[in-house]
Amino acid sequence: MNTVLCYLEKDGQYLMLHRNKKANDLNAGKWIGVGGKLEAGEAPEEALVREVREETGLTLTRFHNRGLVTFVSGDFTEYMHLFTADQWEGTLIACDEGTLRWVAKSQVLSLPLWEGDVHFLRLLAEDTPWFSLKLRYEGDRLAEWRRF
Repeated sequence: MNTVLCYLEKDGQYLMLHRNKKANDLNAGKWIGVGGKLEAGEAPEEALVREVREETGLTLTRFHNRGLVTFVSGDFTEYMHLFTADQWEGTLIACDEGTLRWVAKSQVLSLPLWEGDVHFLRLLAEDTPWFSLKLRYEGDRLAEWRRF
């Protein structure tokens, strides 16, 4: 499966999504960026613009491909294309998947996150050039992480 995830940046903050609205949500209770699955025939960049618009009402006008994160859990593998964005048009709307909130970058790591997210969020904070990261989970526990 291929997905996209984006952290919108403004005034030293990230737009974070608290996953607290959907039933049977794998991400329930976690804070994540915005994004979702690629549809058939979509490039990651097309999915990024579509998913951000669907979840936030904002249309990205400038974004940056920051890396590829490979999630492995048992027989399941997900390739997540990671982006940041710093320019958009439109007005923020309510999201049906959770609560959107601007959070100071310095506070993001104190939120309930997936354990592996801490690794790529630190790379973003360090302004690391494009990177590839593998995160292997056993249940909800991060069993292995590797940067390439």
